[in-house]
Amino acid sequence: MEISDIKILNYCEEHSSEESDALKALNRFTHANVLQSRMLSGHLQGRVLSMISHMIKPEYVLEIGTYTGYSAICLAEGLSEKGKLITIDINPELEDVIVSHIEKAGFAGKIQFIVGDAYQIIRTLPYEYDLVFIDADKLSYAKYYNQVLEKLKPGGFILVDNVLWSGKVVDEKELAKDKDTISLHAFNEMVMNDSRVEKVLIPIRDGLYLIRKIA
Repeated sequence: MEISDIKILNYCEEHSSEESDALKALNRFTHANVLQSRMLSGHLQGRVLSMISHMIKPEYVLEIGTYTGYSAICLAEGLSEKGKLITIDINPELEDVIVSHIEKAGFAGKIQFIVGDAYQIIRTLPYEYDLVFIDADKLSYAKYYNQVLEKLKPGGFILVDNVLWSGKVVDEKELAKDKDTISLHAFNEMVMNDSRVEKVLIPIRDGLYLIRKIA
């Protein structure tokens, strides 16, 4: 779901670092074989995720919503030497695809994929996180956010995808009828008014909320 002019998007991709060969292969596979391939983070956003991860050099990363594993691989690129990324998805159908591409990307020992209800699973995990990426059920964003904020280290970051929802969050008609749009707008307002965090909403792809826990 892109909100930028396609020529501008192409220009940005042409002037950004390339995907790894493993990510290029996963990108092609997803578009050729998996339904709703527009859900893939893609080249430009993937490089943004990788860059942020490299800047933080996280020890523990949590991802809620795996899809085919593209964003997990991007985030894993910046892990510290002993770092670990846990990615959770409720859909078991893509497990073989995810695991195989993680292995091809060289992150089999760094990325742990878990199938199940993220909200239930997260409470059982013993980690404190440096970085969390939320890209799952839009109606549950507020629930996930409040849960992971408690497990986020002071100074840690949360990234939330799709917060502009194809521009619908500024469309009065959509705000009056579409439950996902209503929920995402309410989530954005909640984050904006949360004194526990600093935040910036970035209009890349479908909107990426970059949030830092103050204390």
